[in-house]
Amino acid sequence: MRIIINGICGRMGKEVARLACDGMRNSSLVCGIDAFGTADTEYGVPCYKSFDDAKNICADVMIDFSHHSVTPALLEFCISKNLPVVVATTGHDEKEQELIAEAAKKIPVFHSANMSLGVALLCELAKTAAKTMPDADIEIIEKHHNRKLDAPSGTALLLADAISTVRNSAFYVFGRGGQKKREKNEIGIHAIRMGNIVGEHEVIIGTDTQTITLKHEAHTRALFAEGAVSAAAFLSGKPAGLYAMKDIVE
Repeated sequence: MRIIINGICGRMGKEVARLACDGMRNSSLVCGIDAFGTADTEYGVPCYKSFDDAKNICADVMIDFSHHSVTPALLEFCISKNLPVVVATTGHDEKEQELIAEAAKKIPVFHSANMSLGVALLCELAKTAAKTMPDADIEIIEKHHNRKLDAPSGTALLLADAISTVRNSAFYVFGRGGQKKREKNEIGIHAIRMGNIVGEHEVIIGTDTQTITLKHEAHTRALFAEGAVSAAAFLSGKPAGLYAMKDIVE
């Protein structure tokens, strides 16, 4: 499996590159693309400044760990080369989400707000708890390092959206404030930014008589790189379509 990494000079891009060079899931690193990169990477492969510079490169899959603003150019490149892509960035706006959905009609696209298998399991457990306890209050707390740009995290929204599939009247309240009583169907979502926290997500389901707490904690960023490489392998031989971590879990 020959991999191109978009955003290879970033923290996550470097983690994916290391795994590809180690041959995880029979992978190999073809090249990187990064506007802030140099001509060559520390991994012995070229690093191109733009997608156009890499137009003649042959690969089996693209893994994107860059920035959501690059999404239009990323998808245009992958479609032009009929190249499956793992979109592992977060913070996409509505227009970018629409572009991802449209691209998935032409090529295999794996898109997840969190590349962790453990988080995918957390989503399923949270859904089960919310369905089993329909009258319970639900709060989501997420913690990340102080350099993270988006808040709440894409994973917190992923969890809330998963819970909403079994709570049809649910709505979100962000960072609760003011003088207002909690409403029955709201899901509270709270973001904490401090230090060098890799990523923690906690779902609290509580009634007047009991509380269930579900929590996932990432110990190292390598976790997400491993998930991205596994997602790339999952796309092998898949038809055009939009895939996510839940498809691997199922």
